[in-house]
Amino acid sequence: MSKLTFHWFLPTNGGDGRHVVGGGHGTGAEAAGRPATASYIGQIARSAEQLGFEAALTPTGAWCEDAWVATALVAPLSERLKFLVAFRPGLISPFLSAQMAGSYQNLTGGRLLLNVVVGGESHEQQMYGDFLGKDERYARSDEFLTIVRRLWEGEEVTFKGHYFQVEKAVLSQRPEILPAIYFGGSSPAALDVAAKHADVYLTWGEPPAAVAEKVRAVRARAEALGRDIRFGLRVHAIARDTAEEAWAEADRLLAGISESDIARVQAGLRRSESEGQKRMLALNGGTKDGLEIHPGLWAGVGLVRGGAGTALVGSHQQVADLIEEYAAVGIEEFVLSGYPHLEEAYAFGEGVLPELARRGRWTHPAPPRALGSAVPFGAAPLQVVVS
Repeated sequence: MSKLTFHWFLPTNGGDGRHVVGGGHGTGAEAAGRPATASYIGQIARSAEQLGFEAALTPTGAWCEDAWVATALVAPLSERLKFLVAFRPGLISPFLSAQMAGSYQNLTGGRLLLNVVVGGESHEQQMYGDFLGKDERYARSDEFLTIVRRLWEGEEVTFKGHYFQVEKAVLSQRPEILPAIYFGGSSPAALDVAAKHADVYLTWGEPPAAVAEKVRAVRARAEALGRDIRFGLRVHAIARDTAEEAWAEADRLLAGISESDIARVQAGLRRSESEGQKRMLALNGGTKDGLEIHPGLWAGVGLVRGGAGTALVGSHQQVADLIEEYAAVGIEEFVLSGYPHLEEAYAFGEGVLPELARRGRWTHPAPPRALGSAVPFGAAPLQVVVS
């Protein structure tokens, strides 16, 4: 059995709180109880690292703090945690992006991963001065990533495309370790670009059968190009000691979502050109009814949050079972989150990860000595007897 990799999330899109923080994906963001300060985001990053998460995704968009700046500020507060920085190709030049990534990678000791987000909302892209249509944005990202990879590999690049042109470009400060490229999208154009450039193809948390279809489609395209890529799932998590506790927490989150908020956010999300967002909306149907769309997969988050709209819900053992169900269809990496992100990192990290370790599916990425003498979740504390 192959080992699985787990990442967490830094909530720079409106902050964090004990209820679902709504908005995003072109709809703006709602204020939360915990602002996205450097100290709080750093607290989440330190906790994620200690718990054994490999990296933390930081989102991009008009409703977020800038992912490059935010993670650069937080990086010195941790030691090993990598940062999955979401960014939009084409808003800055390929050479400057390659240079920024190289500097980030070298100055953090190889702790950068890149999540390429083409953008699914033209009205939001236009805020950045980008007036290309969706398919054109994918075509531009193809040229962008072609140039960036060649620069990282040390080539002198002369390239004349439809969207970009560079002449005798040479990157002096190349990254010593090339950042892995994560790429998502559900449209045919997205699948084609992912197959050509991605190291990891990311999909939002649809039922396993639907995820399997995407894995097969992208893998076939990649194999036709002689490439082998990995697959990841972006999803939320609500894991507790018992299933009853987990579903009670899902019910609590649902109770905090008003019908007026659902109507307002759904109206905004329906403007999205993203095929993935349309699939998320179809899963929740805009109603609080029938939200368990597959055993242990709950679509309630997507009622008021754009992007990833489903959660793994259940006991630690049940959530581990569902993760193995996704692993069986080809998923190797999981990018997780929860509300609040600090507490839910511990719930998952001290409950589900040890369960997966017992099954041989996960190993803590830190050197054994760095883990100290921490007591595993559920184990009895050390008894010291003084005679």
